[in-house]
Amino acid sequence: MTLPFDGAISRYFETDAPDAVRSAIQSADKDDILDPGYPHDQRMKGKQYDAEMAALQIELVKLQSWVKATGARICIVFEGRDAAGKGGTIKRFRENLNPRGARVVALSKPTEAEQSQWYFQRYIDHLPSGGEITFFDRSWYNRGVVEHVFGFCSPEQRERFFHQVTGFEEALVEDGIHLFKIWLNVGRAEQLRRFIARENDPLKHWKLSEIDVKGLARWDQYTNAIEETLQRSHTEFAPWTIVRSDDKRRGRLAAIRSVLRRIDYANKDAAAVEAVDLHICGGPEIWHA
Repeated sequence: MTLPFDGAISRYFETDAPDAVRSAIQSADKDDILDPGYPHDQRMKGKQYDAEMAALQIELVKLQSWVKATGARICIVFEGRDAAGKGGTIKRFRENLNPRGARVVALSKPTEAEQSQWYFQRYIDHLPSGGEITFFDRSWYNRGVVEHVFGFCSPEQRERFFHQVTGFEEALVEDGIHLFKIWLNVGRAEQLRRFIARENDPLKHWKLSEIDVKGLARWDQYTNAIEETLQRSHTEFAPWTIVRSDDKRRGRLAAIRSVLRRIDYANKDAAAVEAVDLHICGGPEIWHA
């Protein structure tokens, strides 16, 4: 399988990646955490991860039963840098849920008609109905970060987005939707290591896009856009939960717990739900560029 950007990630690694990033990747073992600022040196052991995840899967099934019985509406927004683990985390949320009541929304770029609409309009049709959980794999926050970094929107359009987004989300919450916003973040060396693995695996080529490749050289622009977006859209009624996902296993557990612990569903196992690793999961104050 040949991609339009075949080999571009490897070429970036060899010629353009910062020396510290290249060195970290070259010297690391498979289970090593590459970011020196991450609070763990190695990823969580599989046995511990499997045991904790199994307990949380039971809690997620309980949650969905409660959602169906009460007609509750849950909307979970997943954002983050490319290769931060959004898709894998959503998969772990959903793997034992009834798919009829647990939908994933992953919208492609807007059509010409959608570009002429109110920016939030195309997302509204995908919000949850009673008894549903909706997972947004990227969301309206594209305008705050990706569209801004690549010039897909004007400064005026982005400013209008920030002016409207808090009111939009407040309206959702006032109407009874349980809204969760999870930002998965990954260090620069780990992101590149994951991209290289995708480039080398034909079964994962679909996970790569031209935007991913071009974005490698725009790390600092992404950092600035993310920092501003978090600062301007973190509110009491719709707060951001930041999950540092250099270790995918710890990140997935933390993301699931961040949702379960904030809902008072029936028969909750508090011991399983409350054990959040606060070193990697919290508000914007723990965000690490």
